[in-house]
Amino acid sequence: MQQLCDAHTEAEDIFSGRKLALDDDILMSVEKPARYIGGEYNAVMKDPAKVSIRFAFCFPDVYEIGMSHLGLQILYDTFNAMEDVWCERTFSPWVDLDAIMRKEHIPLFALESQDPIGEFDFLGITIQYEMCYTNILQVLDLAQIPILAAERGEDCPIVIGGGPCTYNPEPLADFFDIFYIGEGETRYRELFALYEECRERKLGRVEFLRRAAKLPGLYVPRFYDVEYKEDGTIGRFFPLEDGIPAVIQKEIVMDMTHITYPTKPVVPFIKVTQDRGVLEIQRGCIRGCRFCQAGQLYRPVRERDVEDLKNYALEILKNTGHEELSLSSLSSSDYSRLPELVNFLIDECGRQHVNISLPSLRIDAFSLDVMSKIQDVKKSSLTFAPEAGSQRLRNVINKGLTEEVILKGTGLAFEGGWSRVKLYFMLGLPTETPEDIRGIAELCNKIAALYFDTVPKEKRNGGRVQIVASTSFFVPKPFTPFQWAAQCTKEDFLEKAYQTRTAISEQLNQKSIKYNWHEADASVMEGVLARGDRRLCRVIRRVYEKGGFYDAWGEYYDNDRWLETLAECGLSADFYSHRERPLDEILPWDFIDCGVTKAFLRSEWEKAQQEAISANCREKCQGCGAARFGGGICFEPRNDQTAVSVHSI
Repeated sequence: MQQLCDAHTEAEDIFSGRKLALDDDILMSVEKPARYIGGEYNAVMKDPAKVSIRFAFCFPDVYEIGMSHLGLQILYDTFNAMEDVWCERTFSPWVDLDAIMRKEHIPLFALESQDPIGEFDFLGITIQYEMCYTNILQVLDLAQIPILAAERGEDCPIVIGGGPCTYNPEPLADFFDIFYIGEGETRYRELFALYEECRERKLGRVEFLRRAAKLPGLYVPRFYDVEYKEDGTIGRFFPLEDGIPAVIQKEIVMDMTHITYPTKPVVPFIKVTQDRGVLEIQRGCIRGCRFCQAGQLYRPVRERDVEDLKNYALEILKNTGHEELSLSSLSSSDYSRLPELVNFLIDECGRQHVNISLPSLRIDAFSLDVMSKIQDVKKSSLTFAPEAGSQRLRNVINKGLTEEVILKGTGLAFEGGWSRVKLYFMLGLPTETPEDIRGIAELCNKIAALYFDTVPKEKRNGGRVQIVASTSFFVPKPFTPFQWAAQCTKEDFLEKAYQTRTAISEQLNQKSIKYNWHEADASVMEGVLARGDRRLCRVIRRVYEKGGFYDAWGEYYDNDRWLETLAECGLSADFYSHRERPLDEILPWDFIDCGVTKAFLRSEWEKAQQEAISANCREKCQGCGAARFGGGICFEPRNDQTAVSVHSI
């Protein structure tokens, strides 16, 4: 704790000379002024005169969401480790400050220096979810940077986008100078060196972008064009100049041992969404769920060394004062050294009175044993995601989870003292039937009945099991086997939610089951934006000009505004979401190579319709194409003691 106090004193000295961009009257008039003042523990300050590149890293949502994002902390640490680069942070101002900044003509600023974003060399925006697209325009507008990339002059920052949504960048193509496709640790040093060279030689903005477009993993929209057929589908997508690549392959880190990890992450002054230290144990997932975009984009699975993770954990706790440490992974149970790591963390965190959070665990004897050691079972809930109510539909989506496994796991949990279960499902999955929907209610009822069969009356704390069933609505995403699937309409979704609620009300144990569902409007619009093309740039801009931003927040989302604007632009949700796409249609993202081949995705789409499952990567290689990267699980011995080679793909 003394080290943390010393760090705070040092930070106060470093930050004390700054002039805040917002005066005291403004800060006192807005909600949570700590969102805007910077100066947090481990924030990095540098002398602007001693760096040659200033990079503003933006998460286009409120501070509490952005500061919970591990990718921000990783790149912040990576960039600031470079002597000639100073990376600072900025976020979307909340609606109260947004109004003041517009009225008072205050430009968007970086937290560390409080300098206007327009004075930076780069504005990097991470794009994590589609409903933040209008917030990106809010950021550009408040930063006083022209919203259209084509209108930016030599004095404007280079606006570069990264994150999962860049795997279909086309709905945002008009607003970005560059999209970085893939993991950010690999290519930025080369890009910065190119920028410094072009600036020194006075080659200008367009020439820098032209040269950047030839670097691996970088997509510069101004050097590409698209032609459409009469039916609105894409006829041709092509580069405009010789030397510009027709296909862009994702960037990926294959050596997880020798890349840096942020062991001194910035610690917010206020409580944020994920208010804890984070330990990334691996990237990728072996499971191959057919609805899951992340499971395809981040192939192949690459694990971090367990000894490194132990050291990272100790350093993070020492450097932050966090009272909780969480493991980060798409599927924590699949990390091969999990028992060793968890036992180490239980010992160390117990000594330091630090809690451990282990998301994405399968419900098995080991996981339940671990959770019983780290959780207060009287207060915690058991959470897992069957995704579908019937075995047939779980086979369609390749969930790899049987009802027998679900019931066995929950039975063990009930024996261990748990009495609250959260279940997550999706409605509107391809091939879904009313019987599949009813299966959600029946599965919940079986779990409730299992509790009463398993736990004697005298041991039932509170008397009744609590089951919370939540349904989200299926959104087809690029680079998944379901990228060709039709999405349900709003009316279809609401009818399915009604059927689910009705089926639950008919169950014997209905009083033990609570049902929640998500908004249908926003799910449909998310589907439009996820699989859209360049023509949506005009829609997004018009929605923003009509006052739309913070669309990811239900209280600010206006579905009528989106539908009206689509119609004004001669477009419709029906075209983008509610039709099944032919397998030979050119998709807006086909020029990107994410490592998984289109032939593999097509094969998985066909297997889904046959209700056939595919083994996970640790059991059997499915030939997805990720072996070309030359490492990770693709080259590890499998259960049958074989390893794949590139030549077998």
